[in-house]
Amino acid sequence: MSHHHEDITLTVTFRGTSHTVVLPNDAPLSALHSRLELLTSVPPSFQKLIHRGKKIQHRQDDFNTEPNISQAGLHDGVKVQMLGSTVEELGQLNAADSAHQKKEQILRERALKPQVKLRSTGSSSTSSHQYRFHRIEPLTHLPRPETATECLTTLSKDPAVLHVMQKHHFDVGLLTELAPHEHPGLLGLNVERGATIKLRIRLDTYDGFRPYLEVRRVLCHELAHNVWGEHDNDFKELNSQLNREVAEFEAAAGAGTHTLSDIQDTYQPSSNEEAEALIHVLGGTDLRDSDTTEDRRKRVLEAATARLRNEEELERSCGTSGPQKQSG
Repeated sequence: MSHHHEDITLTVTFRGTSHTVVLPNDAPLSALHSRLELLTSVPPSFQKLIHRGKKIQHRQDDFNTEPNISQAGLHDGVKVQMLGSTVEELGQLNAADSAHQKKEQILRERALKPQVKLRSTGSSSTSSHQYRFHRIEPLTHLPRPETATECLTTLSKDPAVLHVMQKHHFDVGLLTELAPHEHPGLLGLNVERGATIKLRIRLDTYDGFRPYLEVRRVLCHELAHNVWGEHDNDFKELNSQLNREVAEFEAAAGAGTHTLSDIQDTYQPSSNEEAEALIHVLGGTDLRDSDTTEDRRKRVLEAATARLRNEEELERSCGTSGPQKQSG
């Protein structure tokens, strides 16, 4: 079979900037990556090219050879989105991550260790299985799906979130994520009153993830849409109540005084160090040796109150369209 050698023009968008690349249609895909490195300073190994919602593959099926541009499905006039980070940016990100590595490790170990039973005043033994997130699902075509899975898993097992879900009988079929480029104006979406809740867990640049507490606040907002569709006074009252109950649960857990009415099993810190790490990561506060239990509880509640002041901004980033329709 004969191939015609001709130049093709591609438009590659990276962080809001469009780059025009002209290459022969039979040039190897690595030539495109090299050209993009000159334009963006992102090394080829860190580049991810997305065309029509799918990642461009570097190898053809059944072959180990590198495809050329045409074989990769790119032709003249095609628009491609590029994701990636420069070496400098990755270094900065790794440095920031290492500062919280120990506390995050404690949280991961907490999710894996056997739960400690606390005294329960309730009679239901099935509520902890019924009122929960039944499934989580990251968007696997986006970068670092394993990190997205860890984030969704942590949210789905957050003791404070499960506490309010079981207290209010909230049941969610699927917890998944929103892709920023597909829903640029939304932070969360509730479909069919809890059939699916979608959260924007990634940064707009796709090179990191949004702060956990911000995402959890959006999750509480979306859980309130299990009951109320519109952002009316009933919704706002329930949303405020959920945020308050989350804060109160964590304050009580940090003080070691919490007992549950509906939860048969929950997490209980096994050491003072672990309890303080839990409050630091989840509550976002700095602990001091001179703090009393009341001081810590007060700071957590004050932080919750401050978060409530941002509800108007959250509502503007919410896709609600009616009581029985999609809610966000």
